[in-house]
Amino acid sequence: MGSCYASTPPAPTRIIILREFKAMEHIIARLLQEFEHGRMSRRQLIQTLAATAASSITTSSASAAGPDGQVFKATAFNHVSYQVADYRKSRDFYAGLFGMKVTHDDGMQCRLEFGDNILIARNRPSGTPKVDHIAYTIEGWDTNKAVKPALRAELQRRGLQIREGATGGTSFLVADPDGFQVQMGGNDQ
Repeated sequence: MGSCYASTPPAPTRIIILREFKAMEHIIARLLQEFEHGRMSRRQLIQTLAATAASSITTSSASAAGPDGQVFKATAFNHVSYQVADYRKSRDFYAGLFGMKVTHDDGMQCRLEFGDNILIARNRPSGTPKVDHIAYTIEGWDTNKAVKPALRAELQRRGLQIREGATGGTSFLVADPDGFQVQMGGNDQ
């Protein structure tokens, strides 16, 4: 195939990789449920997700994959987007307390950047606060033209409904088995 794919690991290694991915997916889904049901604060959610992502980076050996149903390599936890009652209050809280850099503030939402991480706070239409989606940076998305169509084909093969990101094709969004929105793309999603 193209250079976006690493060599395929032996079958036992693939099984371990898939188990690790499923375990991480389950952990994140459980954390989001805890937050959405009010059993965890936003701060606790973010701290736990950051720790989970950091630990997965050091322990993961997942390889990018081909169209045979293998996993595409997520290289980073790109951002968490959540809906809040008043994004300005959230913006001021995180920027003031943690020194996060405010960017892309359009009067309805903003990005709060810290290190290589981004929180997106946006005004919710109504209801309780919720995590809108979690985004992953996919290896090769920005540098290899074969990655995007190969990932689209794999998502279609799995029967997933694909939505393009709001910024016009810079990412794909699908629902995971629990209905959480998962965004995949390059660095600038």
